Amino acid sequence: MARPDATRVFRALAALRRRQLARMDPVATQRRTLLRLLRRAEHTRFGRDHGFTGVTDVAEFQAAVPLRRYEQFWTDYWEPAFPRLVDVSWPGLIAFLAVSSGTTAGRTKYLPLTPEMRRSNVRAGFDTVVHHLAARPASRMFAGRSLMLGGSTALVEEAPGVLSGDLSGIAARTLPPWARPFSFPGPELALLADWEEKLERIARESLSQPIRALTGTPSWLLMLLDRVAALRREQGADGRPYPDLDLLIHGGVRFEGYRRRFEALLAGTAAELREVYPASEGFIAAADRGPGQGMRLNLDHGLFFEFVPVAELDSPRPSRHWVADAELGVDYALVLTTCAGLFGYVIGDTVRLVSLDPPRVLITGRTSYGMSAFGEHLIGEEVERAATDAALAIDADLTDFSMMAVFPDDTTPLGGHRWVVEFATLPSPGAVERFTTVLDATLADLNDDYRAHRAGMAAPVVLAVPPGTFAAWMKRRGRLGGQNKVPRIINDGGLAADLTAFVAAQG
Repeated sequence: MARPDATRVFRALAALRRRQLARMDPVATQRRTLLRLLRRAEHTRFGRDHGFTGVTDVAEFQAAVPLRRYEQFWTDYWEPAFPRLVDVSWPGLIAFLAVSSGTTAGRTKYLPLTPEMRRSNVRAGFDTVVHHLAARPASRMFAGRSLMLGGSTALVEEAPGVLSGDLSGIAARTLPPWARPFSFPGPELALLADWEEKLERIARESLSQPIRALTGTPSWLLMLLDRVAALRREQGADGRPYPDLDLLIHGGVRFEGYRRRFEALLAGTAAELREVYPASEGFIAAADRGPGQGMRLNLDHGLFFEFVPVAELDSPRPSRHWVADAELGVDYALVLTTCAGLFGYVIGDTVRLVSLDPPRVLITGRTSYGMSAFGEHLIGEEVERAATDAALAIDADLTDFSMMAVFPDDTTPLGGHRWVVEFATLPSPGAVERFTTVLDATLADLNDDYRAHRAGMAAPVVLAVPPGTFAAWMKRRGRLGGQNKVPRIINDGGLAADLTAFVAAQG
């Protein structure tokens, strides 16, 4: 029996939403969003401490609420009440805590996930579909299923009525009823905690499913697509993993290094690649135009955005901008106030606005995601760009990489950078040498400080590792699959030593 195609219904809803987005006034929408959040939280401990009852505009809010990072929220507000956060920074009991880890040192964070935030995430997901249907009017994505390659839905009971776990796992477990018929995998598969078993079973069982959309982190999606393609070839079919795929949604890491491999795997399909900007703190933005043209901020989903110039972030009185006065082309630290009880929260990402009406951003890196062991002041965007360009120079497909500092000692008079790089196919020594040369030259072109300090540094050392190395390392660390990402820049000495020792042990 043919599966009913609900795309026509969603296309009509999407058209209504597009008209609403076209009429939206960004400034008025964000001002209204902030005031609603303040009224909702004014009787919480945080709201009382900061006088929310008397705050009536953005400037008053910025004067009343200082910027905070996670550690300050945790120490001052969440830790004393953990795990039962009741009327702390959001009214009522927080029933779900999204577990997140830092990408450089692996520090575990617990972030409140309220019913309002779960609804916000669903609405933002629908807006992503709205943008897709506008770009691909012939799409039939609701004639089949959407495969979300996320973490396990097995959650930890921190206290009666309080569960913690991977955000994607919580999302899968709490899907609204209307979305369940369009989703894959089902509850049994989604529950699996063993990532390798889960990936294999999803790959095999998805072969019989009409998969129309895929969502996940690029490195894990590549593992799935490679496995599905191999299974299809074993069955005597062509190597297209999902021939009827309409949409592949990716986010979490810079995509350019992965683009060629995805385009090769999806060749012969009508699949569109669309970037999103989700975080455990909120679903921030989604691309409504082509690659590299920025992602549109989700202005009316219970998130209020501030922008702090990166250079001022740690100053005593940093300037705080919002959509009413932020400027194009400036690298800003992104600050969130949300319907999960975050206020003036420094998320740790840096962004650059590329349009203001509507506001669209490019992710440029992390506030703590940089390398300056020798005065080189590299930012994440430059590191990602150099690795991508070097891979293109040797016609290789980059899978993952990490870079770290190597400091001088008795046997090594000059410090420098070590790069552990995994390609889809292990390149020849000559190609690795060429990759290293282009990498070094590109960083010098992109960054004046790197060029100036490079004379006092050793040449970068690139360790090309076999396919699967990073997956094995992440597995050893208990970070395989889900929303876990390979750390691109490692500033933690222990983590750097661990990766170096792991690579050496692999031979």
